[in-house]
Amino acid sequence: MQEQEKIVKLVGEIISKIMLEKKNQILVPVGISNRHIHLSNEDLFVLFGPDYQLTKLKDLKQPGEFAAQETVTLVGTKGVIQNVRILGPTRKQTQVEISRTDAFTLGVPAPVRESGKVEGSAGITLVGPCGSVTIKEGVICALRHIHISTAEANSLGLKDRSLVSVKVPGERGMTLSQVLLRVADDFVLEMHLDTDEANAAWVKNNDQLELIID
Repeated sequence: MQEQEKIVKLVGEIISKIMLEKKNQILVPVGISNRHIHLSNEDLFVLFGPDYQLTKLKDLKQPGEFAAQETVTLVGTKGVIQNVRILGPTRKQTQVEISRTDAFTLGVPAPVRESGKVEGSAGITLVGPCGSVTIKEGVICALRHIHISTAEANSLGLKDRSLVSVKVPGERGMTLSQVLLRVADDFVLEMHLDTDEANAAWVKNNDQLELIID
């Protein structure tokens, strides 16, 4: 076994031991995802001006990702939502992530999709300080998912894009199924729920939920 493989295996074993300390529970911290936008460079330049660069407001937990100071307005067929945060860095294609409640407000039939899977999804108009952009697709309600590192996933026998369940404790306790696992070497363990899902289960940022492995 190569040295790098030995290190990855050892890290996985350590992480697994830590995660299983509490009565063999595998606990995952929650990050509640409010409505937000990922912009392409092309659309960024239309909305904010040629060669515009996003201004970092704060780093997010996943490496390289950040919340920008810039916001835009969403204009649907039935309503408008202002001050929608842009997340960086820019992407190849613009994607708007909203909740089901937001979809009703805007009058936009946003489907539940994995991030990046926007083909055939809903369209919308984005308005910035320098112009507006109408996208034909790209508006989704994000499929609830868990970011997990390769070492952690390997230690638990989990694979990228597997579907698992998560148990929510408390007065509004429930089991959330169809939770997508997203595995990468540098991912930080975190489950993402949108505001509708979090409110329904009375879940707050950094709450610990139990991962259920069949």
